[in-house]
Amino acid sequence: MRFTDRLAAAQTRADSMLCVGLDPEPSKFPGAWKNDPGRIHDFCAAIIDATKDVVCAYKPQIAYFAAHRAEDQLEWLMAYIRRVAPDVPVILDAKRGDIGATAEQYAREAFERYQADAVTLSPFMGFDSIEPYLRWDGRGLILLCRTSNPGGSDLQAQRLEDGSLLYERIAKLAAGDWNRNGQLGLVVGATFPAEIARVRALAPTLPLLIPGVGAQGGDAEATVKAGLVRDAAGRTTGPIVVNSSRAVLYASSGEDFASAARASALATRRQLNAAR
Repeated sequence: MRFTDRLAAAQTRADSMLCVGLDPEPSKFPGAWKNDPGRIHDFCAAIIDATKDVVCAYKPQIAYFAAHRAEDQLEWLMAYIRRVAPDVPVILDAKRGDIGATAEQYAREAFERYQADAVTLSPFMGFDSIEPYLRWDGRGLILLCRTSNPGGSDLQAQRLEDGSLLYERIAKLAAGDWNRNGQLGLVVGATFPAEIARVRALAPTLPLLIPGVGAQGGDAEATVKAGLVRDAAGRTTGPIVVNSSRAVLYASSGEDFASAARASALATRRQLNAAR
């Protein structure tokens, strides 16, 4: 099944647009687990157990594992998700951006070693940085487009010779010539709802991964209204996947961290659905 089909099925099943980002920081773990990198898998697994019926996707950020030499725990975690939540797609947040043989190895890492359903990529080096991943039939490639960080404007908001902005050019390419197998999506930050609306207009059918809701201050209602648009026939455009990480993972620093994570996820799902 293609990533886009798995995502659509998961959103319908859980009645959810919420993606939980798995960014484990041992310094924030509860109780005896605090500052213990050996508990990364256990912490994330507890979050998954508490939220698997509430979310449409999970998004582990690879750096949070690699920094603690916990890539093996990421492999175990990916296998755990496939076992206890097989219908929930997993987006590996890696933001790879190389070309040629190196990109081929990154694709193997994402799709063979970690068995991810989709991966985030940087398109800065052009189509060459995407093409090796397209060979993995059905896997999703989610390209950085208009990111939620303030410094993103340094490049993404630069005006090109044809009058368009750089992020608009990326959106057009992803919705057009680059999307040869229907595998592409775009990352657009929740802190820029006007830009979400612009990207949605340029790429009406692509999935949009939208980080920044929660701890980063993105507005859930504005995000949904900008990214989930209905056409004249009442049909919605491509799906949105709204990511929340810290607000869910660290809703409590106590032994109730998993139940608090569930409560936070449920509250965010309600917010997003109310805006829809």
